[in-house]
Amino acid sequence: MNHSADVPTVSVDDLPSGEGYVLLDVREQDEWAAGHAPSAVHIPLGDLPARAAELTELADDRPVYVVCRTGGRSERATAWLNAAGVVDAVNIAGGMKSWATSGYPLVGDYDDVPPEVL
Repeated sequence: MNHSADVPTVSVDDLPSGEGYVLLDVREQDEWAAGHAPSAVHIPLGDLPARAAELTELADDRPVYVVCRTGGRSERATAWLNAAGVVDAVNIAGGMKSWATSGYPLVGDYDDVPPEVL
């Protein structure tokens, strides 16, 4: 798949600091449960159209940074969110793999297993 030039994209290290944005994780439930960013909101890619209104409310005019495992699904989600005028979305290049590699925090849903990016 060719990367679309019109999808705004940032690297993990270029994310704004603080709470000035929404972090949207579009991975599947099993991926989310294994490990995700502490502040992220989880809406799987397939559920996004049905749950777009939720996201609009949550974003409250803040930009939405979209993440998946490596950047492919989040790129599609970002393109759709922007084209549909739902929110101002930005794709995170390299996804949660880059997030973890860069040393950003991860939390998981399982008490006895350390969080990881599937």
